[in-house]
Amino acid sequence: MVLVLAVLICATVAAACGKDGGESGKSGGDGQEVTITFLNSKAEIQQEMNAAAAQFREANPGIMVEVISTTEAQSPVERASALYAAGTPATLAMLDAGDIAKFKDKAADLSAEKWVGDLAQPNELDGRTIAFPFAVEGYGLIYNKAAVEKALGGAFDPGSVNTTEALEKLFQQIEASGTAPIAIGSMDWSLGNHFLALAYAAQPDGDVNDFLDELKAGKAALADNAVFNGLMDTFDVMKKYNKGKDDPMAVAYEQSASAVAKGEAAMTFNGNWLIGELQKSNPDGEFGFLPVPVSNDAGDKPNSAIALGATKQIFVDKEKSTEEQQAAAKKFLEWLVYEEAGQDFLVNKAHVVPAFKNIALEPANSLGQAVKAYNNAGQSIPFAGNFVPGDHWKVLGASMQKYLAGKADRAALAAEIEDYWTSSK
Repeated sequence: MVLVLAVLICATVAAACGKDGGESGKSGGDGQEVTITFLNSKAEIQQEMNAAAAQFREANPGIMVEVISTTEAQSPVERASALYAAGTPATLAMLDAGDIAKFKDKAADLSAEKWVGDLAQPNELDGRTIAFPFAVEGYGLIYNKAAVEKALGGAFDPGSVNTTEALEKLFQQIEASGTAPIAIGSMDWSLGNHFLALAYAAQPDGDVNDFLDELKAGKAALADNAVFNGLMDTFDVMKKYNKGKDDPMAVAYEQSASAVAKGEAAMTFNGNWLIGELQKSNPDGEFGFLPVPVSNDAGDKPNSAIALGATKQIFVDKEKSTEEQQAAAKKFLEWLVYEEAGQDFLVNKAHVVPAFKNIALEPANSLGQAVKAYNNAGQSIPFAGNFVPGDHWKVLGASMQKYLAGKADRAALAAEIEDYWTSSK
């Protein structure tokens, strides 16, 4: 079963966790209010999601959308599974794309919804559309344009950094100017599902599933894999010039964003969703993406591409939700795609690039514009985090954290990655 993901500039938002049909508010009949829940797994837009729910209610007084979030202790798929186990699933659940298949028997068929006809690309599982692609996102090395140009004393061409050696040379120039070249965020989800996943996406044939199958079968020896070693060579360079190298685990999401926004560090590794955090410290700043090089061959495609994909998907529960709740949930999804307020939420509040052809709004922020530019130029590799199990970010994110902190060498890291995949179900 392959979930065909929309990979064109996409945007959206949402999430909530829920109550079952018997407890989730009124039935919706006879003009009564319907309450639905939305499990939001994008914590960085929780406030914006709450505001969108309030806007939707103003336009639809008979529907209440309660937004709940995941916790740091649970992955989105764990949270959704726990809600089902408790008999109180969310009416709408936003999960990582790779986890949707686990709930295919609990998800309502959305194939007949109006927005399916406006998808830029199909989004099907076993021939049916069972999920709403909320966000097309991209990630790589985020740089502060002003900080880099100040260090270089002139204009910066991101296309000139297409090898690990070129990246280190740039870091040396930035460091010589008195600015820290990079602030690496220590988040397990970032290191595990984003950075490490580049080793899966950047393989020569570009087929993520084939490489993961080799890992599962114990046939992919990472110690001898050129892409894995090239990627880790780049990570070693990043560690060498890391602003927080004396205490790398202390650099969290907010700290890495603040350092780059203020120009204390020129770069960090993250995705376009970071823009909201960057703008807290530098609302008018201009930021861009550099690909993460995996070799010293400028002709290797991954050295000029960022990871891009439909990262978050929303499904509608049919197991516990009443027909009225399912109808209300579908109305909320349609509101996101067709109403001005919904579109504004996706593009300008949630900072996602929509997966729908009818949404003409252009990203107002520089990272959204950069994602669109890389996408339009065909300079992308798969967002491999969409292909991995729900515990990947926790297990191998912890392995990457040990490597970042100098508590594991490359051989130990490779062994933990291989052990994870050979034991993966």
